[in-house]
Amino acid sequence: MSALNLENIHKSFGKVDVLKDIALSVGEGEFIVFVGPSGCGKSTLLRVIAGLEDATAGTIRIGGRDVTETPPAKRGIAMVFQSYALYPHLDVEGNMMLGLKQAGEAPAVIAERVAMAASMLALEPYLKRRPAELSGGQRQRVAIGRAIVRKPELFLFDEPLSNLDAALRMATRVEIARLHRELGASMIYVTHDQTEAMTLADRIVILRDGRIEQVGAPLELYNDPANQFVAGFLGAPSMNFLMAGPLGAPGATLGIRPEHLTVASKGRIAGTITHVERLGGDTNLLVATDRGETLTVRLFGQHPHMVDDAIALDYEDRHAYAFDSEGRRVKR
Repeated sequence: MSALNLENIHKSFGKVDVLKDIALSVGEGEFIVFVGPSGCGKSTLLRVIAGLEDATAGTIRIGGRDVTETPPAKRGIAMVFQSYALYPHLDVEGNMMLGLKQAGEAPAVIAERVAMAASMLALEPYLKRRPAELSGGQRQRVAIGRAIVRKPELFLFDEPLSNLDAALRMATRVEIARLHRELGASMIYVTHDQTEAMTLADRIVILRDGRIEQVGAPLELYNDPANQFVAGFLGAPSMNFLMAGPLGAPGATLGIRPEHLTVASKGRIAGTITHVERLGGDTNLLVATDRGETLTVRLFGQHPHMVDDAIALDYEDRHAYAFDSEGRRVKR
């Protein structure tokens, strides 16, 4: 049985169509990440699944049950928000147990679940502290713990790490991945950060303008994008796009990832270095080509290239992606 089925979900706000015929099936225990540019509909879709927004059309099934008209509290979901949403007058223990108390759970069950969540999230030393006495990362762990104690059929995460600094984001990302392995729970996670998507997801759902562009495992989407949008969206630095014609390649546009461009004395692409980023383990070059394009080159290790140096670049044909004038992939 699937943990979640979305059947032709449509959502409109007045005359504005925000979600258009969304169809998706999420397997039990699967970690799905919704990703896409701002305004693509990913947070709206999560809110529709949670019942915080009503679908204009379509059917939502959680654990095989039709919950399209079911209120949020009865859908069997738990949601973790970007803003933590903790009660400031309650301590950590009180925040985690409140939902269970309101649901009428027995005190022994509440104590057992809170102790389990506190242990999993290393929150035992903080159970009697209030949110104001916690760091941002600790508050987010409390919010996750409040979701865990409910033992939901489906966890929903709405950009939970966006308020944390880079080091805390990485640490909390690792914790979420570990929790998913330990709980074996079905999770849907919304983010604008492709690093989170690539490192957490079993499958990524890429959205644009309210539609699903492509669904697949992270490396499947990275290595085999369906169109130019998906190819350019995944990857940091992002894929380079060149006019295909002068290179004798099929299609209107040629896509080459920065790590697949190499410096070669007789390369097919000539240009001038306009910027150098020395990152220690990597060196990134920004190159203005003689044809007026700007390319990013990612080189492993440390290199002596300087701004204003002339440079020639090349690539292996097997690493080039061709796209037609509509952005569709042209496969060889």
